[in-house]
Amino acid sequence: MSKRRARGDGGLHWDESRQRWIATVTTGYTPAGKRIVRKASGRTKTEAKQKLKETLRDHEDGLVIAPTNYTVADAVNDWLRYGLVGRSSQTVETCTLHARTHVIPGLGARKLRDLSAEDVERWLERKAETYSTRTLQAFYSVLNRAVKRAMARDKVKRNVVALCTVPEGRSGRPSKALTFEQAAAVLDASEHTPMYAYLVLSILIGARTEELRALTWSHVDLDGRPAAAGLPEQPPSIQVWRSVREGGDTKTRKSRRTLALPDRCVQALKAHRTRQEVTKKAAGNEWQHLDLVFCTRTGTELDSHNVRRSCRKVFDKAGLVGSEWTPREMRHSFVSLLSDGGMPLEQIARLCGHAGTTVTEAVYRHQIRPVILEGAETMDRLFARAP
Repeated sequence: MSKRRARGDGGLHWDESRQRWIATVTTGYTPAGKRIVRKASGRTKTEAKQKLKETLRDHEDGLVIAPTNYTVADAVNDWLRYGLVGRSSQTVETCTLHARTHVIPGLGARKLRDLSAEDVERWLERKAETYSTRTLQAFYSVLNRAVKRAMARDKVKRNVVALCTVPEGRSGRPSKALTFEQAAAVLDASEHTPMYAYLVLSILIGARTEELRALTWSHVDLDGRPAAAGLPEQPPSIQVWRSVREGGDTKTRKSRRTLALPDRCVQALKAHRTRQEVTKKAAGNEWQHLDLVFCTRTGTELDSHNVRRSCRKVFDKAGLVGSEWTPREMRHSFVSLLSDGGMPLEQIARLCGHAGTTVTEAVYRHQIRPVILEGAETMDRLFARAP
């Protein structure tokens, strides 16, 4: 006569239709009083009992028992569906592309509870042969956040992805900056094009491309204010307070800044506003009154691809290879030109909207003037020798 299993050990029986041993365990009850039963199956009693022990161990650890067939693909798809709520459409599109093209094909079939740090590291090493370090970090982020969400919902005990490091990938194209002569050529080439004011602001005040695309006329003061009644003079200025990011916020808190406008920016914006009034009349009822400074022919927001394509045409016209330049490198050029002009790094960081000089040095270090001349120049004056 077979021995009866103790209370709490679950049950074990043979399923004739499936030709497998089925182990069951009651893990609790629903609020309605219905019993919650989890099952594990195996070809032998030992296999079924072992799976039952794992299920009971998970339950004792406080882990809600996930289906044994819950895969990495399930976790990633769940994160794509629920974990990106409130993010911009561009972010959702990018994360979905990384997940569908790289993460799921590489690791999706693996059961989440069986995923190991070695699996993740081998996958990243294979990707490192083709992609840059920054792209690898994006792949890693998608997988890490998906597994982290699954762990928070008791689908797995721990996030092994967090134990891995991203390897160094292929070297990407380094960012570069325009020289003074190149910058002057670009501005001259764009002077009679719709991109003139955009490029003038990009190079002369260093605004990010996403900040310029969201700029409104209500945040532009082209007249300034003379000193009067004890108030200081207010020069023409621009309020960099918005961006095309979700919610309209700037990249960081320090990025929200108000900058005085150089004279060339003021003249370019006045001419741009005059041309925009002509375009608005031509559009008629199709014009969207969004108050945008830089917009399409119907007043809607510019797409990043539109800006990149238009800028490349100007670069080609200026004698540069347009395909080798991007709009964000105008901001690098702004830093480079100020550094060559002798401005201290701390002031450059404030104009760029950086919280400190760390980012300015880390991102633009190849454009910061490498030689500090003041000490040598002063000593030459003090200890000058007659020729």
